[in-house]
Amino acid sequence: MSFQPPFQPVYAIGDIHGRMDALRETHDLIAQDGGEDAHIVHLGDLIDRGPESPAVIDHLMEGLAQGRNWQIVKGNHDNKLPRFLEDPGWIDPGTTSGLTWIGDARNGAAATLLSYGIKDADTRPQDDVQAEALRNIPAEHALFLDGLAPYVLHPGGFLFVHAGIRPGIDLSAQSRVDMMWIRKPFLESSDDHGALVVHGHTAIRAATHYGNRLNIDSGAGYGHPASAVRLDAEGAWLLTTTGPQRLLPEVAA
Repeated sequence: MSFQPPFQPVYAIGDIHGRMDALRETHDLIAQDGGEDAHIVHLGDLIDRGPESPAVIDHLMEGLAQGRNWQIVKGNHDNKLPRFLEDPGWIDPGTTSGLTWIGDARNGAAATLLSYGIKDADTRPQDDVQAEALRNIPAEHALFLDGLAPYVLHPGGFLFVHAGIRPGIDLSAQSRVDMMWIRKPFLESSDDHGALVVHGHTAIRAATHYGNRLNIDSGAGYGHPASAVRLDAEGAWLLTTTGPQRLLPEVAA
């Protein structure tokens, strides 16, 4: 990968999980730091677990339609709803549970479906739930989620992807499933990936810089604040209500 600095700062937001409050808070922090026209990359998992998935989708769709400088990569949860509308028995190839979107309570599908007015999704036949979902969920929401990019490669030396990449594999050959799902092989790798990989997917207590990657999933899906970071020529910065805090690579003990 070849990069040509200098470049304008770019911002990234971690997993939102149906939390409109978290999306507003992170957007507000970015606007205060970089203005209303800031370039923002959202790292996926827009839906599930939280109570306002439709509002999150609508807000992002409206911003893009207005020409906001926003990009969004697809998270594993964003892939589930469109597949469910096609086939309620679909099982995500990235999961080890062997369960469907609704069948695995950890997905938080019931909260998403309830936000579309579909009650008791986890106790009803899946075919019945799908039929109601096809009536209640705007087709443009499913199309929007399905059309999200697998990654964003920024010329400043940043690769934005939901979960990560498989070490040692060229970007052009990366599995889309890995990009939405990978954990251990990526998280435990100290390889130089040719760019700083900025990702979410694996919830941690606070945004953390590991040298070759930056994890900014701070657990919004579990009720914690979402994280927003600024990436510029000087490094990475976590945005807070008291100002940006520099994120330096952790030093191994």
